[in-house]
Amino acid sequence: MGFDKEASSSSHVLQVPPLPREDTPLLTKSPPLSSNSKTFANIFIAVVGAGVLGLPYTFKRTGWAMGSLMLFAVAFLTYYCMMLLVHTRRRLETRHGFTKIASFGDLGFAVCGPVGRFAVDAMIVLSQAGFCVSYLIFIGNTLSYITTSSTKSPNENFLGFSFSLKSIFIWACFPFQLGLNSIPTLTHLAPLSIFADVVDLGAMGVVMVEDVMIFLQQRPVLQAFGGFSVFFYGLGVAVYAFEGIGMVLPLESETKDKQKFGKILGLSMTFISLMFGAFGALGYFAFGEETKDIITTNLGQGLVSSLVQLGLCVNLFFTFPLMMNPVYEVVERRFCEARYCLWLRWVVVLMVSLVALLVPNFADFLSLVGSSVCIVLGFVLPALFHLIVHKQVLGLGGMAVDVALVVLGLVLAVCGTWSSLLEIFGTKS
Repeated sequence: MGFDKEASSSSHVLQVPPLPREDTPLLTKSPPLSSNSKTFANIFIAVVGAGVLGLPYTFKRTGWAMGSLMLFAVAFLTYYCMMLLVHTRRRLETRHGFTKIASFGDLGFAVCGPVGRFAVDAMIVLSQAGFCVSYLIFIGNTLSYITTSSTKSPNENFLGFSFSLKSIFIWACFPFQLGLNSIPTLTHLAPLSIFADVVDLGAMGVVMVEDVMIFLQQRPVLQAFGGFSVFFYGLGVAVYAFEGIGMVLPLESETKDKQKFGKILGLSMTFISLMFGAFGALGYFAFGEETKDIITTNLGQGLVSSLVQLGLCVNLFFTFPLMMNPVYEVVERRFCEARYCLWLRWVVVLMVSLVALLVPNFADFLSLVGSSVCIVLGFVLPALFHLIVHKQVLGLGGMAVDVALVVLGLVLAVCGTWSSLLEIFGTKS
């Protein structure tokens, strides 16, 4: 069967242990079936990332009420589309005889052939590379803030590039990232994913405690609704924050009680959305209109604040090669016949670094990635694949929902991308 050949080519990268793919769990090599509690934890790890740090600034732009409603709506749609992927795979496996649908890309190939895999591959490359661009922006901006007494540093222009402290720190990371991203297999770096989530949770805890204390002292003026002009901006950041769509199929495969996976996923998404909402609202409540795009810089330059920010920088520095791994799996499969290619990896790292140099604001870039590729990957493709596979059994209402999701997703992606580009390049009308 053609699908078997494509799936195997997606998996094979090296003669030595093959590289992880976008569907490869980071924590274990060949995990046994997961209990309900472990599945809950794995979903939490897959979804929670650096995007949460931009939520307080987004709430400042959208207003706390509008931001909260948008966040919960995106959480529900993300859950719904994740379940669409699960139901689509189950139908293909039970009714059409497919047995090797391990990832989102495999599902795209099973439904639409090479075009479907290419669409998923392209969105995964853009989204994963976008996440890594945001990591470098965060590292550069945070380290420049820690090492200077002012949040602004002088810039020197040379050949069109702005050599601020931020750019110096990004270039300082560059040779080390070349080394880390040259490792053929990242098995030994997998435990860093645990460290990343521990640091994220610790930072969120410290920030939320500080937020409560500051809010009780200052009580700044707040707005509940920021107007329609910032709707697409907030939507993009919210979609970025829930970044786990590519992991839902392997997570469901590892679950021991698959009949309860939907319930576990729903509970996880509810818990995460409440945590995200509290983090975003408390950050905005504490600092009001002074809320910055990276909330940790609002805490000042004390010892605890500096340690939290340095911990997050180290976390994202080592998470970078892990997040780039799906990109290498795709580009090496398509351009190097699935063989390890050092120069191609270095070119990709260089391109990601150059993009990070050109984007000044962390939250603005989150909105761009979320509005463009994350909406297509998270909403449009799951609904489209579900519609194609289930069209003969869906009623009129079911087909209308899938079509509405596809159309709405495309409209939001186009409008949100345009709005985010205006924000980044400062050409607001």
